[in-house]
Amino acid sequence: MERKYIIEGGRPLKGVIEISGAKNAVLPAIAATLLARGVYKLRKVPKVRDVFCMLKILEHLGASYKFQKKSLIIDTTNLKNFSVPYELASKIRASVLFMGPLAAIFKKGEVPLPGGCAIGKRPIDFHLKGLSQLGAKITLDHGNLVIRAKKLKGTEIVFDFPSVTATENLMMAAVLAEGETIIKNAAKEPEVVFLGKMLKKMGAKIEGLGKDTIYIKGKKELRPVEIEIIPDRIEAGTFLVLSALHRENDVIVKNVNKEYLKTPLLKLEEIGLKIKEIEKNTFKVERNKDLNPIKIVTAPYPGFPTDLQPQFAVLLTQAKGVSIIKENLFENRFLYVFELNRMGANIKVEERTAIINGPTLLAGSPVKATDLRAGAALVLAGLCAENTTVIYNVELIERGYENLVEKLKNLGAKILIEE
Repeated sequence: MERKYIIEGGRPLKGVIEISGAKNAVLPAIAATLLARGVYKLRKVPKVRDVFCMLKILEHLGASYKFQKKSLIIDTTNLKNFSVPYELASKIRASVLFMGPLAAIFKKGEVPLPGGCAIGKRPIDFHLKGLSQLGAKITLDHGNLVIRAKKLKGTEIVFDFPSVTATENLMMAAVLAEGETIIKNAAKEPEVVFLGKMLKKMGAKIEGLGKDTIYIKGKKELRPVEIEIIPDRIEAGTFLVLSALHRENDVIVKNVNKEYLKTPLLKLEEIGLKIKEIEKNTFKVERNKDLNPIKIVTAPYPGFPTDLQPQFAVLLTQAKGVSIIKENLFENRFLYVFELNRMGANIKVEERTAIINGPTLLAGSPVKATDLRAGAALVLAGLCAENTTVIYNVELIERGYENLVEKLKNLGAKILIEE
């Protein structure tokens, strides 16, 4: 039977919820463990489907791993394979992050074209062009990207668009390349900066993290490290939205780095909410009046994150007036709109713009998660809707949210998993 969530909505929520480590920081960190053989310790690793998928790929390449509470121990001493299996790569887009490390370590690799959420084309042209500029030769053979590189040599790489995974991939390739690599129009996301700091701790020479241009001087070898994963800013944003959806909600969100969420926090205030930091990295949202309609335009960091726009769309169905969300990054990001409209929302999509008329009373309905963040939005909608909501395809949600059902139950939500 298909796995699904059954939610009885309309119940006020109360309690403390703690944010897990960032899934999007762990995935490149797992790939980076290929760069130096030995034992790594990654603390505060979320046990989500995407993490386990990346670990299975790592295991296929010859590494081993084990969990010790919230820490992940990875041993890459016995790496032997350079080919990523299709059955794993097809499940996760982040499998492409093995290209850079394989090119740097083995001077060869085979990585199938990646899978992941169906939110847009998301081509990997920047990865391929950048690796080619570093000296790798890449061909496509029956769906596999075949990488061959006698020597990687530093060069200047200019992105047309600040791609997160391309920046990460090329950083990992460049740290072991000969000479200096300059990456211009680089991504600035906190997860990119985290990977850069991990690489520096491993002995890499990197400057310019969090800026438009990153400078990397290649080293002959690196060393394994112990490092703590940063908090998940998208999970934090999701639960801050949750706390605002019901007037009687009294939810405290812990382990939030507000520096990562400056734009979403400003938007929450613009909607009419008060964000209180009750102690360091611990926040509470107060809703004392009707919600204001606003306009959101998604953009690369530090702009408004595309991964939070579906959750904010749910909140804006409760605002009085017309709100606008313009999606600049992924062309299929509004697939969730049909599902929200089934629940009573009044949203129209015109090309890459969603027009939200509110407030509307949401009612329980059978709905289907179309991608990870769309699924999270449907969970939020189900929790504030009247009656019962059944969400199908929840495996997509579990790709990125650790113990979601358990965390919500601890707040008083009535939600269960049915297999």
